[in-house]
Amino acid sequence: MYLDQKEKEAIFKKHGKNAKDTGSAEGQIALFTYRINYLTGHLKQNRKDYNTERSLVKLVGKRRSLLDYLTKKDVLRYRAIVKELNLRK
Repeated sequence: MYLDQKEKEAIFKKHGKNAKDTGSAEGQIALFTYRINYLTGHLKQNRKDYNTERSLVKLVGKRRSLLDYLTKKDVLRYRAIVKELNLRK
């Protein structure tokens, strides 16, 4: 599998408060970004995989919702995660 438990814990440890903090907005955004990047690479090789394309669009929407939530709650945390993950907005 492309994302095992150790990689997931590393993502949450880097972007969350600790490795077990799976509920923070920053950790979830980082995980979604990792999955989005993986699916984007998959779709470059498999252009007609429409199920994956739909999943990618849904993930982007979820990440956008979390980013909007973070903007309303704490702009400094939003700016930090956007800069750290090199997101466009």
